Amino acid sequence: MSAAGRTPLLEVRGLTKCFGGLVAVSELDFDLYPGEILGLIGPNGAGKSTTFNLIAGAHTATEGTMTFDGERIDGVPPHRIAARGIMRTFQHNMPFAGMSVADNVLVGTHCGLSGGKSGVGLLSVLANTPAARAAEARARAKAEELIEFVGLADERGTDVTSLSFGQGRLLETARALAGDPKLMLFDEPAAGLTPAECVRLAVIIRSIAARGIAVLLIEHDMHFLLRLAQRVVVLNFGCKIADGSPEAIRADPAVVEAYLGEAGALASVAEGSHAQA
Repeated sequence: MSAAGRTPLLEVRGLTKCFGGLVAVSELDFDLYPGEILGLIGPNGAGKSTTFNLIAGAHTATEGTMTFDGERIDGVPPHRIAARGIMRTFQHNMPFAGMSVADNVLVGTHCGLSGGKSGVGLLSVLANTPAARAAEARARAKAEELIEFVGLADERGTDVTSLSFGQGRLLETARALAGDPKLMLFDEPAAGLTPAECVRLAVIIRSIAARGIAVLLIEHDMHFLLRLAQRVVVLNFGCKIADGSPEAIRADPAVVEAYLGEAGALASVAEGSHAQA
């Protein structure tokens, strides 16, 4: 994807994170654009999860800067990162047990109801004013639209503990979307899914990007990622060793050596992928 004439949504420059004497991420640079699907790959311990945690505010960078939608976010706490429009999913589903699918998704709209994008303050919510009731109605309508979007309409009233693992992944996605993100961080979204569920998830992620939302995803399933991402950043020992199209990444000798350890392995993943949607 060409970035000519476009302004990055996320700009990462010189990002470094040290844990004592361990350098988990070192001088990382990359850009991410609205509506782009960017994959972040590398062997175990390459710094992928640390990078995610830095962007989401769970870790504070040792050095470097991150600029999101024109504003610096390095050092900003997670709740303020989320309020600015960065939402994430996790490797393990984390639903609110004992609640329905619809109510779980509704939780994702809480920033709006507490005085964020809705313009309704906390006191109005507590007093159940007409404005607060109208804001809640809008939130419920949004939750219903997102439940339909991810294909869980038949499960809207189901207790989340009854969902399959794959349905739980879709619930996590809908709940993150409920926060009106500009950037979605997916942490190994295909892990534990069947081939058919991976195809369905790929369609949903492409549809998210088509809405103009940027997508950054970590994924070990190369069949899934290289058929889905428009651009790929490769990390090894915390350093970026490649940044380019999936085709360029497959052909990069440094990537093959560092990431997969055998010639031709990246090329082989393009065949027989189960993410062909």
